[in-house]
Amino acid sequence: MTLVRGDIGGYEFNRMVVLFSMMDGARVIPCAISATAMDDLEHVSRTAADQRERQFVRLRDRIEQCASRKFLAGEFEGNPPGIILRGIDFRA
Repeated sequence: MTLVRGDIGGYEFNRMVVLFSMMDGARVIPCAISATAMDDLEHVSRTAADQRERQFVRLRDRIEQCASRKFLAGEFEGNPPGIILRGIDFRA
């Protein structure tokens, strides 16, 4: 099944990630993307913390495509299992 868009959980400053979710039918798949990965995607050195959610929205389609690829490959991390995106996940 293909993942569909879920919710944006916001920027978690201590971990420097934006939390979001994807949906596999009725099942919520917790996801996160590192701030560094988003900055790499936009070719900027450092985005202010209060701008992270806006940055996520600008990049959302690319981020969710990458999360879907990792989901289909079974690349889960953590407890509960989820998808963590880092800069390396976007390199060709």
